[in-house]
Amino acid sequence: MSNLARKYLEQQQAEQKVQNKGQVKLKKSWLTPGEKVIGVVFAGMVCFGAVHLVSNQSKIYQVNKDIQLVEEKVSNQKKVNSDLQVQVNELSSYDRIFKKAEEMGLFRDENNVKVVQKK
Repeated sequence: MSNLARKYLEQQQAEQKVQNKGQVKLKKSWLTPGEKVIGVVFAGMVCFGAVHLVSNQSKIYQVNKDIQLVEEKVSNQKKVNSDLQVQVNELSSYDRIFKKAEEMGLFRDENNVKVVQKK
């Protein structure tokens, strides 16, 4: 009888193992669906922020480049203006004007000099 009881116990244990294997175990995921959505939204915001940051930096770079070009043009124009001012000062010297006047047939008359005052 003991042999029969043992077979009966082994059969019950085998049936229990089969029944346990047949049950579907629910897997618990590491993240819930809500957390996944929040993670995707956060990742999207980070990507958008990165793209926005890079685009702003490129705009700032372009504006700085334009500013440097304008400053270079202003510097060149200042050089041209100073060169022209030097030429004006050379051409407006009294001796040069007097020589040009003599070449044109004008002469110096001390009696016919009038003084003009600046306002």
